[in-house]
Amino acid sequence: YRGYNIADLVNSNKNFVEIVYLLFYGFLPDANDLQNFILQVSQEYMPPKIINDIIKSFPKNSHPMAILISCFSGLASYYNNQQHCEDELKYARLAVSQIAGIIAMIYRHITDQDFIQANTKLSYNENFIHMMFDISSYEFTKIVSKALDIIFILHADHEQNASTATVRLTGSTGANLFACLTSGAATLWGPAHGGANEAVINMLMEIEQPSNVKQFVQKVKDKNNGIRLMGFGHRVYKNYDPRAKIICEICKEVLKDLKVSHPLLEIALELENIALQDSYFIERNLYPNVDFYSGIVLKAIGIPVSMFTTLFALARTSGWSAQWYEMIKDKNYKIC
Repeated sequence: YRGYNIADLVNSNKNFVEIVYLLFYGFLPDANDLQNFILQVSQEYMPPKIINDIIKSFPKNSHPMAILISCFSGLASYYNNQQHCEDELKYARLAVSQIAGIIAMIYRHITDQDFIQANTKLSYNENFIHMMFDISSYEFTKIVSKALDIIFILHADHEQNASTATVRLTGSTGANLFACLTSGAATLWGPAHGGANEAVINMLMEIEQPSNVKQFVQKVKDKNNGIRLMGFGHRVYKNYDPRAKIICEICKEVLKDLKVSHPLLEIALELENIALQDSYFIERNLYPNVDFYSGIVLKAIGIPVSMFTTLFALARTSGWSAQWYEMIKDKNYKIC
């Protein structure tokens, strides 16, 4: 990100809001700038009332991404005077500030629970956990907040992928940021993009146990079966996705800290071990990507599988907004 190695950012214990600042401004904040930025973000945690109404209008069995897309569209209407504002980054900050609350409210709606009011005294991740789960356990919040920081950082931006390109395409017409985010979220929903970690979990659940992995791998190699190995391979990386190594370690740490064993992790580790020793996958440059382990972490901390892509959108909203801002600041930008 902006010339910084992502592993260095994670290992130096940068939090997600610091990375948002980096993406927006191109450099890491000093202590004073970070404090001011955190204050600006925290003051806008709670989405406007129109979002409550939009979310409540959906049946509780609706897919969370469908609701999120409508919420972005609602914000495009609510902030319809954006073009007349000189501070375009104000709306980028608003997007990052409010999406966590929006996603928490979507979760509360589909699980038939009352919305939780935002707490501006909490950190970004702590407030998200508070609005999602209404949990006061310090230990749980500390563990989950750290895991979310890393997941959000790893998913914040990634070149000109399908959803980012869509945001830029929409933005090139002069559409406001929230309209651009609407199109980006719609693109992210696809299983070939943001829905991949959901597909990984479904695959691991179908395998059922580590002893079935070898048989599953043989089915994958038989093209007549039409079975795909989810969470392996990447259009950019032709070897091991560096983000996957980081998230694998975090996955193990989270399960250890929460004192839970997760059979899906055992299946995933066995699948990775077998695939990385099989010439079929090696010759095709099929190595684990960031989606392979992220779903296990999210499931372990209580996020429903159907919500996975919304958390991807939460993180990527920062990258989408930064890319949009970079584009509109170029006086010579043209319609794509």
